Amino acid sequence: MTRDYVSINQGVWDADAPNWVAAGVRLWSATAPEWGNWGLPESSLGLLPEDMTDTDAIELGCGTAYVSGWMARRGARVTAIDVSEEQLTTARKLVTKYDTDITFIAGNAEETGLPDASFDFAISEYGAAIWCPPDKWLQEAWRVLRPGGRLVFLGNHPLSLLCSPIDGAPCDWTLHRPYKDMWGADWSEVEIDPSGICFNLTISAWMDLFDTIGFNVTKFQEIFAPDWAAGTRGSVPAEWAKAYPAEQIWHLEKCG
Repeated sequence: MTRDYVSINQGVWDADAPNWVAAGVRLWSATAPEWGNWGLPESSLGLLPEDMTDTDAIELGCGTAYVSGWMARRGARVTAIDVSEEQLTTARKLVTKYDTDITFIAGNAEETGLPDASFDFAISEYGAAIWCPPDKWLQEAWRVLRPGGRLVFLGNHPLSLLCSPIDGAPCDWTLHRPYKDMWGADWSEVEIDPSGICFNLTISAWMDLFDTIGFNVTKFQEIFAPDWAAGTRGSVPAEWAKAYPAEQIWHLEKCG
């Protein structure tokens, strides 16, 4: 990838930020966390510790920062970083509305500028997890976590990318690209919903990268759409996502 994905993705999210205000408000007001395209409950997925009292936590690619809000409610001291100033404008308004204490950083989650070993817990839901090259943002997450610190991230399953047409149309039942040497996709110039540059890897490449950086895998989840799902969310039709995993969640622990 030689294109300036940081500037491209920043521009996409600055322009699209108004379309995420309503979702941000809804998720900030949710009585319990819900995750991914289909809003699956925290009670069934378990991404967050139940008690985060005295936990230093960071959200990498926070958007409207509802995940940060959920962590703060559980007692965490939260830092949230995002490359989009427009998304952070919404996040700051919601922090004020819900009287929540979160430290915001406008910047690239690959280069937070934060001290080494500053956090006990890090998380990314469709933030750095898909919009930053895995080797760069995972190395930064490892750096800012304390030994034994945890990282949880949720993003597109590689199979959903394999079944996504090159023109940006919704996922379908055909393989449209090779699995070997997968890196992600450039959606910045497609005719249908140009949405920037995203990143993904094969399952084995994720595992190799975790090992190289210094993460242990403690859990891996493949996420399907629930039985009640209908329509298309995140460019993935419900019927497809009931048969194949549309999303993945990795739970990691920093070695040492």
